[in-house]
Amino acid sequence: MKLTRRSFIQASIATTGLLLAGLPAIEPRAQPATLVFRKARSASPAKGEWVSSTCQGCTAWCAIQIFVQDGRAVRVRGNPLSKANGGYTCPRGHLIPQQTYDPDRIKVPMKRTNPAKGRGIDPKFVPISWDEALDIVATKMVELRNGNEPDKLCYIRGRYSSTSTDLLYGTLPALFGTPNYYSHSAICAEAEKMGPGLTQGFFGYRDYDLDKTKCLVAWGTDPVSSNRMVPHTISKLGAIIDRGALIAVDPRLSTSAAKAHEWLPVKPGTDGALAGAIAHVLLTEGLWNKEFVGDFKDGKNLFAAGQSIDEAAFVENETYGLVKWWNIELKDRTPAWAEKETLIPAAQIVRVARTMGKAAPQVAVWMGPGVAMNPRGTYAAMSVHALNGLLGSIDVEGGTLQTSSVPLANFPKHDAYVDEVAKKYGKGRKLDGRGAKDMPAMMNAKSGSGVVTNNVANGMLKDPGAVKVLLASWANFSFSCTDPARWDKALAKIPFFVHMVTNASEMTQFADVVLPSTLNASEGFSVITNNGNTHGFASIQQPVGKRLWDVKQEETEVVWLLAEKLKAKGFPNLFDYYSKEFKDPETGKTPTNEREFGEIQAKIVSAPLWMPKAPLKGDKIEGWAEFRSKGVWNTAKYSYKKGWGGKFATATKKFEFYSETLKKGLAEHAEKFKTTPDDILAVSGYVATGEVAFVPHYEPPKRHGSAEQYPFTFIDYKSRLNREGRSANLAWYQEFKKMDAGDVSWDDVLKMNPADGERLGLQSGDMVKVSSPAGAIVVKLKLWEGVRPGTVAKAYGQGHWAYGRIAALDYAKAKPRGGNNNEILVDDYDRLSGATARNGGFVGVSVHKV
Repeated sequence: MKLTRRSFIQASIATTGLLLAGLPAIEPRAQPATLVFRKARSASPAKGEWVSSTCQGCTAWCAIQIFVQDGRAVRVRGNPLSKANGGYTCPRGHLIPQQTYDPDRIKVPMKRTNPAKGRGIDPKFVPISWDEALDIVATKMVELRNGNEPDKLCYIRGRYSSTSTDLLYGTLPALFGTPNYYSHSAICAEAEKMGPGLTQGFFGYRDYDLDKTKCLVAWGTDPVSSNRMVPHTISKLGAIIDRGALIAVDPRLSTSAAKAHEWLPVKPGTDGALAGAIAHVLLTEGLWNKEFVGDFKDGKNLFAAGQSIDEAAFVENETYGLVKWWNIELKDRTPAWAEKETLIPAAQIVRVARTMGKAAPQVAVWMGPGVAMNPRGTYAAMSVHALNGLLGSIDVEGGTLQTSSVPLANFPKHDAYVDEVAKKYGKGRKLDGRGAKDMPAMMNAKSGSGVVTNNVANGMLKDPGAVKVLLASWANFSFSCTDPARWDKALAKIPFFVHMVTNASEMTQFADVVLPSTLNASEGFSVITNNGNTHGFASIQQPVGKRLWDVKQEETEVVWLLAEKLKAKGFPNLFDYYSKEFKDPETGKTPTNEREFGEIQAKIVSAPLWMPKAPLKGDKIEGWAEFRSKGVWNTAKYSYKKGWGGKFATATKKFEFYSETLKKGLAEHAEKFKTTPDDILAVSGYVATGEVAFVPHYEPPKRHGSAEQYPFTFIDYKSRLNREGRSANLAWYQEFKKMDAGDVSWDDVLKMNPADGERLGLQSGDMVKVSSPAGAIVVKLKLWEGVRPGTVAKAYGQGHWAYGRIAALDYAKAKPRGGNNNEILVDDYDRLSGATARNGGFVGVSVHKV
């Protein structure tokens, strides 16, 4: 008798029925062989090896290891030797195998055969060889050189290596002779750097000493989901909650907020008001940190609401301008005043301020993009970060830290290969408008020093002839930038566009030549540097298995092959530089092909770690082979109080509550245009005048769309599964979207407070049209208590009309799965930094059932 699953179930039912009827059971028969119980055998270890690499699913850039079996990546874990992540990885890391073997990846180079360009227009790509593809690209580039138009070459980078980028983003523009190269960074989080930059002189992303923190304030960020150090934060959050306090300031109930002791669902865009009120309480109740800040000469607290103070009465230690800040801004910023602005009860503001003050200096006010990525975000960032100064948590145990540098080597100098053409055209005006009167872009407090990524599209539209050849790698600005229709229009007018990317994204649809990139976490060679958990680190990226398709690393292999083609067509500078100056630190050999070049450049930058000239303060690694095996080099533990004792990189060498650093930078920018700082701020969209401009202060939110026509404030946030917009074509991403608070698997939902839903007669599951002054999307509604009334929230990541058969609902018809948040976000900027506005309640929307 052949036993099938169906016959087994039928027999079981029949037997059960007889027993229930009181009849004799069927005589037991000898069990078929399929049911004979066998003794369990112990499992043997999986056959394979763990290969070290680096995840770049977010800007944590975690050191990881990938388990490889028969040449294929099958599992991911954090690198156990990493002191930054402690051997942990977050959900993003586990998506790497799916991303590596995504069947919708671009497998060979392609060229466009349909000259028409636009959303929904089939490019009619056809496969071509690498030789043909790069020959086409090199021909177009040489035409620019021969026509004395090298500046009409433009390069745009998305995700990049922190070292190899100096080839494609550094040497190629420098030697070719174009000023037009732009990073994606200003569309992500740059504005938050202005907070620590203009107060303590550190224009960078901070580290946090979570092992010693007694009070963690997650402000405008969800650090267990995004915004750097995610695996480390996941591993430490429980201990922080047990020993101290977790406070979340976010209009949405994030994962962190759901675990917090205090959730402050602040009205979007009023973070500066809340920070000012907390500072007011810290001062009036004497809770500021005396060691860092200082004290009144007679020890008597003179801070009282509404009362100005003589600056001479207070003696500061490591700070500058506290009493100025009080007199100019803080004396009237009472909790009662802030309640009206922020909608946070005054009693909760006082309670939270006291909690922070009592835990000081072991407090970390962790500021994220939600605070600063809005049209007046610089001042909000200053206001929030200034709390770290008041609490004395700057560069101390349990506080907020600067970063540790990793002793890498630079690539060889290329000055001898820069010809007169490159010198003449390489220093021209940039397309992104940085340094214009109404776009100071003052990263590092210097006029025009910041990138204004999203404004490049406007520059190309204003001057259609400015770019004749566009190169882009790992960028998808037709999806990832606010008001992406501008990018569609600009890209459609570019005469020749080359896209280096893993998947056929929205931006790819406008390309003339498509070059398939490696997924660098598992297929490319580079060295990545970052910080976390009081350590800096360098982590290797390397091929962990066999490449299934004809893909190449864009920053190394493609650059080498393109340089080779350019030399054959009469421009030898790039290839001569790469082939003559790049020498293997171990053997002295120069590269002979693109794969050798990829490995040698990684060896050059990392050589000081594994063949140091003197002992290093950090891990000891002996040789390139050991570095590849271990995968990570860690610095010694962070040295606290780096800026104390007059060593801050500000104009006064102190932590500045009154920013002489900003004052100097604004004055220099104003002088360029023979005007005043007040005029600069006014044309740039800020409300501050006079002395207020130089202290952390509250700027009321700038909002696009009237409250009457667009009554809801829109909240954009990031999924913890979002590998920088590149994971939506993965089944695991879609299936596990429900792990984001309030979200739903395989769908895209707009979260609305149930009180608002009842008022409008809307229910969960309704399809709704979400409209703003910029555009409209159609998504499913979910009523959820995790957003405050008057606001609606939606995770960024869905809404792809290209990228693959899972990401798009119908790739062939350019039909999106859900809606892209950027299509309803207005093109605007925090102009002091150049960062794109996408948070802070700057866009109003209407919601209607369809």
